[in-house]
Amino acid sequence: MKEITKKNFEGYKYIDGGVCAAKGFKANGLYCGIKKTSVSDGNESPISGNKNDIGLVMSDVMCAAAGVYTQNKVKGAPVTVTKRNLETTGGKAQAIIVNSKNANTCNADGEQKACRMCELAAEQLGIKPEEVIVASTGVIGQILPIEPIENCIEELAAGLSYDGNEKAATAIMTTDTVKKEVAVEFEVDGKLCRLGGMGKGSGMIHPNMATTLNFITTDCAVSSDMLKKALSEVVKITYNCLSVDGDQSTNDTCVVMANGLAGNAEITSAGEEFEVFKKALYIVMMNITKMLAKDGEGATKLLECTVTGAKDLDTAITVAKSVICSPLFKCAMFGADANWGRILCAVGYADADFDINKVDVSLSSKAGRIDVCRNGSGIDFSEEEAKKVLIEDEITISVSIGDGEGAATAWGCDLTYDYVKINGDYRS
Repeated sequence: MKEITKKNFEGYKYIDGGVCAAKGFKANGLYCGIKKTSVSDGNESPISGNKNDIGLVMSDVMCAAAGVYTQNKVKGAPVTVTKRNLETTGGKAQAIIVNSKNANTCNADGEQKACRMCELAAEQLGIKPEEVIVASTGVIGQILPIEPIENCIEELAAGLSYDGNEKAATAIMTTDTVKKEVAVEFEVDGKLCRLGGMGKGSGMIHPNMATTLNFITTDCAVSSDMLKKALSEVVKITYNCLSVDGDQSTNDTCVVMANGLAGNAEITSAGEEFEVFKKALYIVMMNITKMLAKDGEGATKLLECTVTGAKDLDTAITVAKSVICSPLFKCAMFGADANWGRILCAVGYADADFDINKVDVSLSSKAGRIDVCRNGSGIDFSEEEAKKVLIEDEITISVSIGDGEGAATAWGCDLTYDYVKINGDYRS
């Protein structure tokens, strides 16, 4: 299991339930046969076999909603339709329908199929098509067969339940090897609130939204405008600081839905209650980001680069991303090689302003910590001790670039032989 180490935050408690943790949300997932496969030996690969490939999430009541999407010029049809739906409703939604195994991207009938998925869900749920968020993930450039979805939609809707989060979480997996869910509870306005989410992503992941689908639900009452503000601020320091392989996807979507059933006074402006909510959103999105990184295609290690001493947040983010995105550094981590020169090289070509002669670097894991660079130059260290530190499956790279107050963290994974194998026959 590629479980991550979760950090505890005062006032917030981790709970089970994923997208169903918050009051009034139910979900389901099942196999409908979008990509027919035959597995003769009984061993299903992560991208084949009769695993769930269609998921549905619904709130008992209408929700405020906000989304962020891929910045790739090539966008999946579901991205276009979801953006249009949220614009039409003024930031309102009540359900999500999502499929895996086919991205519904670069197809002449893509928008028609995405709209049809919204219609199918709406008919079963008794809501309007524009109140449905739609998403797809999988192979690009192949026609999405709508018939399997039409044939299963009644069963999918009938099976919605308040503990159906795992079925939905597995339905969005492609090359993912584990489902990704996190939820927390916290207090706002004297009311107990919950916020939870599910995500997917393993390859084609790079900053500015990865190949991830992320759906987050909460029973905290928050206006659409404040949801949008919180999401845009938190995604900058979580999902947008994630890279597995440098490829930016076409279908990235992260949506937050808030139904207000916790009973708190609606958060409509910045202030203490908004900050409490935003931190809950950060905790869930940060942990899912780490899950996505640790489950990178073929990965054996989670890499976390923390940059401090920057003149501002953007500088710290730029440097941290530069390290995480370096293929040479990622290869060194796969080999547990403390080749700190590759880290300093990546720091040096980051498009940011700082004094390289003030850069310090250290490597750490649960096995210990070792300093490898001070003031831009190497220092003596034990290669044997470094190997012990780097053989672990979660590695932290600490980089100090000065005495400023800017700090940021980026997440990624090592680059292994299996990454090439997986992507060499992705469509087969």
